[in-house]
Amino acid sequence: MDILRRNNVRVFGPESGRAMVLAHGFGCDQNMWRLVAPGLARHFRVVLFDYVGCGRSDLAAWREERYATLDGYAQDVVDVCEELDLRDAVFVGHSVSAMVGVLAAAGAPDRIGSLVMVCPSPSYIDEEGYRGGFTAADIHELLESLEANYLGWSAAMAPVIMGNPDRPELGEELANSFCATDPEIARVFARTTFLSDTRQDLKTVTVPTLVLECEQDVIAPREVGAYVHAAVPGSRLVTLAATGHCPQLSAPEATTGAITTFLEDLA
Repeated sequence: MDILRRNNVRVFGPESGRAMVLAHGFGCDQNMWRLVAPGLARHFRVVLFDYVGCGRSDLAAWREERYATLDGYAQDVVDVCEELDLRDAVFVGHSVSAMVGVLAAAGAPDRIGSLVMVCPSPSYIDEEGYRGGFTAADIHELLESLEANYLGWSAAMAPVIMGNPDRPELGEELANSFCATDPEIARVFARTTFLSDTRQDLKTVTVPTLVLECEQDVIAPREVGAYVHAAVPGSRLVTLAATGHCPQLSAPEATTGAITTFLEDLA
């Protein structure tokens, strides 16, 4: 199988630069990185891709049984890294992809040498001693609403997820991205995302890790960032002066700066 075509892989930046893989979250595609990728590509060999079922990937390659768990998405990452023969790459994962990166790094430790987790959440559901931001009833209602009327759900939820009500064009862009996803594929990806619990997998992380959070984020509140930071030994937690769940769009310069500073400090 042609992995580069399957996952719509694009590579740019200096050939001598360290590889950096940018992974999008639920309902999105690689276009979500367009405001930070050029800056990162000044120093890194940037790899953009779409998960199977998203963006311009090969939809014919999508199988529910594979993508009903985060392991299926992690395998996409490993496939891309192996196809390009990446070594010691930086994996930058947004939202659920932060945890996909944890799984990929555990499965292919020679391929991924650093993690950048942008607005991560290892579990979205509150439990005693843990705040994920949602009750189990909240998540059940969210998934029921999504499955009943995906386009309506997208239009209503995208501005909430994006935040920044003074910049409605950002919410509109996210809504358009959601709506471009096949509803059946979105249903599976949503369940995979919002019902996942990968807290135990954080213990497997052994590579340098940056946890990036926003000051206000309804999807991944700051308690979650603090939890991830505490669970990953030696990680660095940076709180961006930004709101919403997509700082690569709402605060691209701050996001790029935090990533490059972290990696420069490792050098």
